[in-house]
Amino acid sequence: MKIAKQMAERHVLAVTVDNEAGILAKITGLFSARGYNIESLTVADISADHALSRITIVTNGPPPVIDQIIAQLDRLVPVHSVTDLTDQGAHVEREIALVKVAGSGDKRIEALRMADVFRAKVVDTTLTSFIFEITGTSDKVDRFIALMRECGLVEVGRTGVVAIARGAEAA
Repeated sequence: MKIAKQMAERHVLAVTVDNEAGILAKITGLFSARGYNIESLTVADISADHALSRITIVTNGPPPVIDQIIAQLDRLVPVHSVTDLTDQGAHVEREIALVKVAGSGDKRIEALRMADVFRAKVVDTTLTSFIFEITGTSDKVDRFIALMRECGLVEVGRTGVVAIARGAEAA
């Protein structure tokens, strides 16, 4: 008997939960207990009364595994909804990174030139370093960081992916 190996797909999940202590640990525990990987995880309060939070999770897996993840998340008591933005269709994803680069002379000029091409903003500067803020898709952020390695990359801080479905309807 042969078992067909399915290709892993990247999926962005939007999970609405009660804003209570321990919910993030329950969700990450669900992933780790079953050997699922989380590529990116962001959490934010989304209601005026601070009762709800939205967790955006980027994960990989073949379709049956993604379906299983969604079903298991849906069964957790404080979870109100789970939406697979990837399956739902068009959505917008963004990530923010702060990128520190140190250098002088031509390296400094090149870092500024590349930042301009990527529309990164200088948010802090000294005589020997810059901190850039870049916003865009994860691929764009990855490319910018890779180029900054040649200019004296020192440190990177990333927010993780945030995403929302396109159109007038809520996810």
